Amino acid sequence: MKIQQTIKRSADVMISIALLFIFSIPMGILYAVLAFHFRENPIFKSVRAKYRGNGFVMYKFRTMRSALASNNQLRPDSERVTELGQLIRRWSLDELPQLINVIKGDMSLIGPRPLPLEYNELYTIEERKRLEMKPGMTGWAQVNGRNNVSWKAKFQLDVIYVTKYSLLFDLKISLLTIMVVFKKEGISQDGYVSAERYKK
Repeated sequence: MKIQQTIKRSADVMISIALLFIFSIPMGILYAVLAFHFRENPIFKSVRAKYRGNGFVMYKFRTMRSALASNNQLRPDSERVTELGQLIRRWSLDELPQLINVIKGDMSLIGPRPLPLEYNELYTIEERKRLEMKPGMTGWAQVNGRNNVSWKAKFQLDVIYVTKYSLLFDLKISLLTIMVVFKKEGISQDGYVSAERYKK
């Protein structure tokens, strides 16, 4: 297992650096377009749980307006996501800045998706196993329904990934991820921009 983890980490770094090089110009253009579109920092930062539940700052391209409108009233999520933001989400381009998180070592290319820290207290003992590996940009749950499956189903899929992990499993998820992105399936749960917040 330790050898596999070493290979996984090496692959994470090399592939992430290569992808950042390949997408550097498109990401730079997208950064400028989003800065003009939203009139604020185009990189959205949020604190998520990584290995063993510790917190880290995760990066994404901004796809939503600020929660507060000019009259200091809260906007519903449906009004916060712009058409450009929806397009970026549809092609999963908002996730590209997480390549930096992978290089830093907070994330892996493949693993359970990083969730808010407050979820740590809501997991069952079995579900907490999802924190036994680094979170990923994509994972077994993302290629098996993404946001179209329940939270409990996602957690079960995450635990399956952690308990049955292998490099071949990662390769399978990588190939399935490409298919899911092009099919643009499961991007959002019905009635939500992405998915309903998890409540125990």
